[in-house]
Amino acid sequence: MSTTETQLSKHACEEIDAQIAKFPAGKQKSALLAALNIVQHENQGFLTEDLMAAVAEYLDLAKIEVYEVASFYSMYELKPVARHNVAICTNICCMLMGSGTIVDRVEKKLGIKLGESTDDGRIYLKVEEECLAACAGGPMMQVDHVYHEKLTPEKVDEILDGLE
Repeated sequence: MSTTETQLSKHACEEIDAQIAKFPAGKQKSALLAALNIVQHENQGFLTEDLMAAVAEYLDLAKIEVYEVASFYSMYELKPVARHNVAICTNICCMLMGSGTIVDRVEKKLGIKLGESTDDGRIYLKVEEECLAACAGGPMMQVDHVYHEKLTPEKVDEILDGLE
């Protein structure tokens, strides 16, 4: 049995195939980011070495190519974190619009610092994000890949309180 057959679900393979189909034949490497997103989502929000190896095999890539991508981009986690992933943009635009206040509010509310998870495993507060590309909507944060813009401390509380 191949690594792919033991690590990737049928659903993940179907989703990855749909991504591969968007590119010319032989250019399946172009689906790597999407494939990692799919696999990470199915694995409770993080990638293992075995999963990255399975993606490499499925896309006919070297394992190191997949690992280089997964370890470079901040949207991929290489260790278990928490059920909900919170990232606050701290780039210059969001900083000028008050992202520092938002970071302080989230850290205080959750009792954790950037890069930590709550003791109950409910929320992971990612290390500062350089840019989430929502400059006109700052300050902003991403929760489980959903953007929340024009944040106030009250809106942050509402969002975080709404997470199970």
